Amino acid sequence: MVTVTIVRGPDGRIRSFSVSGHARYADPGKDIVCAGVSAVTVGTVNAIEKLTGLVPEAKMQSGWLSASAPESEDAAKNGQVQLLLEGMVVALESIVETYGKYVRIKQGTK
Repeated sequence: MVTVTIVRGPDGRIRSFSVSGHARYADPGKDIVCAGVSAVTVGTVNAIEKLTGLVPEAKMQSGWLSASAPESEDAAKNGQVQLLLEGMVVALESIVETYGKYVRIKQGTK
């Protein structure tokens, strides 16, 4: 199972997220669930960097991704980062609606 963990600050803003595990929906290379989760999460990290100019601290290995939301003195850029991260959550929830047996999302406050 793929587990996505979303960590929010006391203010509700996403501070970081991590993805671990394998869906095992299909054979490696044909697993649309893993591919979908990877596309959404890696795409979000790339979008944050390209669209805001802020670079998330991210680490990735096989079956694992961890990223922290970058912070800026520019409130507008911070808002853009949060919008992209919240969009990621919505996209992941859409995957869970159909493939919940293979993906779960955990959210917590830190």
